[in-house]
Amino acid sequence: MAESKNALHLQGLPEALGESLTLLAEQLGESLADNLQSITVVGSALTDDFRAGVSDINTVLILGQYKTAALNAIAALAKPMRKKKLSPPLLMTASYIERSRDVFGVELLDFQLTHGTVLGSDPFESLRFEKRDVRLQCERELKATLIRLRQGYIAAAGNNKLVRDVLIAAAKGLAPLLRAMLWLKDSDRPRTMEATFRQGAAAFEVKLDAVVTAERWRYEKPRLTSNDIETAFESIYTAVEHLATTVDALEL
Repeated sequence: MAESKNALHLQGLPEALGESLTLLAEQLGESLADNLQSITVVGSALTDDFRAGVSDINTVLILGQYKTAALNAIAALAKPMRKKKLSPPLLMTASYIERSRDVFGVELLDFQLTHGTVLGSDPFESLRFEKRDVRLQCERELKATLIRLRQGYIAAAGNNKLVRDVLIAAAKGLAPLLRAMLWLKDSDRPRTMEATFRQGAAAFEVKLDAVVTAERWRYEKPRLTSNDIETAFESIYTAVEHLATTVDALEL
């Protein structure tokens, strides 16, 4: 018997994702019909970083075309998606992905590394990227991170919690950039956060212990002193600055 084009493929995915993805596929399959071409899970939900009931589940939906009706259909699911820890899905078309390889190479490389298509055809497996495009994006994003760190520190006006949140965001954003930089060097790319930081630290001769610690703050929520925050800020800022200089000088 021929398999339905709407069949859901959950084999090989963490069992904890099944109920959430089934809800998403069934609801959107009814409301979007043929405009929904594929559903793909991306990111930490497929790695050992995932914490069931705590971590969000990130997905990419490939549509035939953007329509306001599609946005309304997905928006109507906002409440049940939140209950199932489903982040609002990223909406793309096949042509958008193809025309974005030069500007969003870091993100698409990360999707390509860690993804599982549960409905339709895999939109990321066959993508190819130019190293010069990825290097330029890494440099731009790292230098933008330096700006965000400076501005965030000033805007926090001495509020430790706000600075902590700035550092957590910086640490989270560094992981895909480090994986992209490892890809530029033709090195293996870990899928988990801490393994990425360890390998990046060795490959680019940079200290990332404070980055690892800040990433853990998302879940551990320790009581931090002003000295803890200032020390972490200085260490993370120095690391990002080093990485920006390194990728700027990288010869391909």
